[in-house]
Amino acid sequence: MDGVIFVDKPAHMTSFGVVARVRRVLSEGEGAKVKVGHTGTLDPFATGLMILVVGKATKRAVEYSKLDKVYEATIELGYNSSTGDPEGEMTKVGEVREISRGEIEQVLGSFVGEITQVPPVFSAIKIGGERAYKLARRGEEVKMPERCVTIYSIELLDLVLPFLKIRVHVSSGTYIRSLAEDIGKKLGVGAYVTELRRIKVGEYELGEVALMSVPE
Repeated sequence: MDGVIFVDKPAHMTSFGVVARVRRVLSEGEGAKVKVGHTGTLDPFATGLMILVVGKATKRAVEYSKLDKVYEATIELGYNSSTGDPEGEMTKVGEVREISRGEIEQVLGSFVGEITQVPPVFSAIKIGGERAYKLARRGEEVKMPERCVTIYSIELLDLVLPFLKIRVHVSSGTYIRSLAEDIGKKLGVGAYVTELRRIKVGEYELGEVALMSVPE
């Protein structure tokens, strides 16, 4: 079997877990082990579109991984998280003051364009040949290299302090957790992502592609 499979990843499942389960289902159907790969991971707490490549199509994994992405994210102001998401250790930064929608939109707009960001320590990026999150879990000090990414657009969808919801269109390699932390810094109140959903990869959008369900 060769081709591309679209999956709506559920929360609390790793991307590698998704690949393993799909591989198991396809291999059972084929009667032999089927090669399956992903084209970009999603954090365990996140949901949304994953593109899997199967068989000979695995040679095209890099092609898909370089496509830009669109996410919807809910951000809580007032706290920082050690992981940038709900699974980390929370640190209260300060009381969330009354921030106007205009002020938040101005800060969001300041990130549009090419920016430099530092990826989260708890990420799948390899440092010295090992995943950064594995080093962090062992308590080792990890220095993450800065990277240039592009924010094509940010839209404020909803604002009920201390929460705000955004839709953001970004280049490949952009970390929304890092973006949220940087937004919190500019607002002076701290921030982390409580919910994250990938709704589009390149031209492929949830609701417009046929999805394969992920087995339990």
